Amino acid sequence: MKENGVAAFAWQSGYGIFSVSQSNVGPVREYIQRQAEHHVQRDFKDEFREFCKRHHVMIDESYAWD
Repeated sequence: MKENGVAAFAWQSGYGIFSVSQSNVGPVREYIQRQAEHHVQRDFKDEFREFCKRHHVMIDESYAWD
């Protein structure tokens, strides 16, 4: 990420990795750029739970959050 111009990037203590199809790169890039603004309106944890549920990804919340 830092090599591609995202200087403030850093992994948190826990993380997940999801792939993005080439056809969705633009919308995902826009989402990332507006992420701070977006999470003022919607909590990250709620959004992550909904994302995992929508894509049938089981998570154990005792390991999901710091």
